[in-house]
Amino acid sequence: MKKEQYLGVNVSVMTYSEILDDLRMRIKDGKQSTVIAVNPEKVITANQNPLVKELINDSTYQIPDGIGMILASKIKGGDLSERVTGIDMMEQLLRFAAEEDLGVFFYGAKEEIVSEAKTKIEDRFPSLNVAGYENGYVKDNEALVKKINDSGAQLLFVALGSPKQELWIKEHMSSLNVKVFQGVGGSFDVFSGKTKRAPAFFRKFGIEWLYRLLKEPKRLKRQMNLPIFLLKVLRSR
Repeated sequence: MKKEQYLGVNVSVMTYSEILDDLRMRIKDGKQSTVIAVNPEKVITANQNPLVKELINDSTYQIPDGIGMILASKIKGGDLSERVTGIDMMEQLLRFAAEEDLGVFFYGAKEEIVSEAKTKIEDRFPSLNVAGYENGYVKDNEALVKKINDSGAQLLFVALGSPKQELWIKEHMSSLNVKVFQGVGGSFDVFSGKTKRAPAFFRKFGIEWLYRLLKEPKRLKRQMNLPIFLLKVLRSR
């Protein structure tokens, strides 16, 4: 599985379809797989926190979520040619699960958010088997693991925010019968309709960050991670 590395952080060089084809084989072989979205902000955090770097690098698929990763690849003469965003990967996995008749489980967010996301996802994918869901305020992890296993779900989407969701997956995956894990951050908010995605124009050119900045100017400090990241990549050539 080809990967590139930026400031010590792995990034998978795979398209959506290539990931799904690979997952199909891994599921057939009984292997567990993890999907984690990587963007410049997360790479900066990983360089400040060894645990975050370990969580990313130990994942099966580190998807390039963010135009910054594509620009970094161009700077280093790499092969990343298109973004693989977390929310679009989740949508692809939901469609994949529906086609392969694999149960899915949603864990995280507030009750009203995750339940509404479940309803709207079921409306969108009528043949999808939603095996169960639970909000992100569960205290008894042992009972939650049992609930997920009893549901028969093969795909688990965890929305606890990063890196909390990745830490939870790492801690519990050996006790779960799930085959595919994805930390999905605020994706339940989008699927529920609470949060709107950037218009197609912004998504097409990979500038959702600009749309969010225009909507929330207070994000400016966070967005400064992009030029900092690209400068560090340039210096590391």
